[in-house]
Amino acid sequence: MLSLENSATDLPWLERIGLAKQKPFYHTNLGAAFLGDSLAGMKRIPSESIDLVVTSPPFALTRKKEYGNEPIERYLEWFIPFCEEIKRILTPKGSFVLDIGGAWIPGAPVRSTYHFEVAVQLARMFHLAQDFYWYNPARLPTPAEWVTVRRVRVKDAVNTVWWFSKTENPDADNRRVLVPYSESMKSLIKNGYKAKKRPSGHDISEKFGKDNGGAIPPNLLTIANTESNSAYLRLCREFSVKPHPARFPAKLVEFFVDFLVDRDSDPLILDPFGGSNVTGSVAEDRGFRWVTFEQSDEYMRGSMLRFLDGPLFTEPRIRSLISGESTGRK
Repeated sequence: MLSLENSATDLPWLERIGLAKQKPFYHTNLGAAFLGDSLAGMKRIPSESIDLVVTSPPFALTRKKEYGNEPIERYLEWFIPFCEEIKRILTPKGSFVLDIGGAWIPGAPVRSTYHFEVAVQLARMFHLAQDFYWYNPARLPTPAEWVTVRRVRVKDAVNTVWWFSKTENPDADNRRVLVPYSESMKSLIKNGYKAKKRPSGHDISEKFGKDNGGAIPPNLLTIANTESNSAYLRLCREFSVKPHPARFPAKLVEFFVDFLVDRDSDPLILDPFGGSNVTGSVAEDRGFRWVTFEQSDEYMRGSMLRFLDGPLFTEPRIRSLISGESTGRK
């Protein structure tokens, strides 16, 4: 349940991660959201305290966005100090999942390589466990100048998602994220398969036809970012709150939380660039502890909507705070 009470006794585990004296903007029974700079906040967290970091920081865009972003030429200088703290506070089996979009060079139909430069730099600090690519089939044709006007490029619809780990063997189990078998695979399992060597040289054994409960997913994640009727946006309209303009979909976070977190380990999940707090809400739904930081008062207020019971919620103090009528809390 959402609460504005700021007593550390409500969340005794905050004491263990050095945040008991910091008043959360709001909290639930499982998590806490802090308004302020995450770099300063992470410095208070003891080493090896966080099991998973899932985040999507402001991208290095070539034009200023309302949610804040660093220019390409200063992006690494700005971002690396956050990553140094993330490495320090991750447990030895912990993972750092970074959703980061690319950018186009202003005035030309060519790409910046900054998101690859980020990956190369971070691979010197962490282990690059695997690269993922999030394909959003619902993304509008962009950049419009080169795609829909001059027609010299195709729609840019993929984000890179870098999975870094502190050690070579982070907690991970793809059996937690199996997907339904294709019809052809179902038929093969049903009718059997004759072991043989393929023309490619791959030796397919009899175990290939075993039913393992589902197929292992690829590192290309197809997730349409369409949530026009989501509870978050409906409540934003009800409370007259401006929604965060750059939300990543819950299904993306769900995949990595399920894949990289051992449910029996009492994990703690962190998002240092909370935005509308998708990460916290996914962790909450799965019964995991979470912490998030966000610098924008407006986005923090809106993120509270992810933890309300629905549009009939009437608690006056929270309604007034979310609506921006008051920023004070008793």
